[in-house]
Amino acid sequence: MEEDKIHVDLEDFSEEQFMESFMREIQSEEAVFIIGILVALALVILTIVFFGNFWGSSKARNAVLLLGLCDSGKTLLFTRLLLGKFVRTQTSITENSTTYKSKDDRGSSWTLIDVPGHESLRVQIVEKYKAVAQAIVFVVDSSIFQKEVRDVAEFLYSILTDNIVAKNAPTLVVACNKQDISMAKSAKLIQQQLEKELNTLRLTRSAALSSQDGAVGGSVYLGKKGKDFEFSQLPNRVEFIECSALGSKGEDGDADIHALENCLTKI
Repeated sequence: MEEDKIHVDLEDFSEEQFMESFMREIQSEEAVFIIGILVALALVILTIVFFGNFWGSSKARNAVLLLGLCDSGKTLLFTRLLLGKFVRTQTSITENSTTYKSKDDRGSSWTLIDVPGHESLRVQIVEKYKAVAQAIVFVVDSSIFQKEVRDVAEFLYSILTDNIVAKNAPTLVVACNKQDISMAKSAKLIQQQLEKELNTLRLTRSAALSSQDGAVGGSVYLGKKGKDFEFSQLPNRVEFIECSALGSKGEDGDADIHALENCLTKI
């Protein structure tokens, strides 16, 4: 009797129905499997993008650029930071670079790059290194700043309005050098005059960009629209410090660069 019942049940469940049910089950499992693969691939891609951006923004940006006009004292600062002693220098015609270790317990290190001050040389070198700059030390000759304020502001404006520099927002240290000279201007006065000069440059450059219907060379607007320019408006951390690469005792004495060294430990 049981054998007849089983036989009847098997007959009722036709081969065609069985195959349809079987195929539906396989298709359902394949869909789940394919969805799982797609989700896994999406996670892998997102992970690669995340770590790519992280490494690109933090690992690759390990340079400190020493910028400034000719004869502002960049190269002497460079040697003082590295060697701690006076070395007679001359106007650089190419960049100098080496590893610099901060003067703190962390022992962090960066590539310190001394960029020539002459305009015909510095443009290409800044272009080469700007994307990897973790910090920019902009050196100013405080003793003749009043004469050079326009040139200093134009150079600084070109750096701060560069779209890559604006995006990465490296720390900006304005090193008011040659404080050992009696005619040297203070860091506070240099900051105030630079803000005024940069504000004037922004007005003239912005008007020029507007007349040309767009930014030229990847420039960005400096500061906040509708307000006089101040360094506090920048996305960068900005510090103005006073220093003297030569020092008050001349070639035989120590340099007064403690404020600069302290800034570098914060990078």
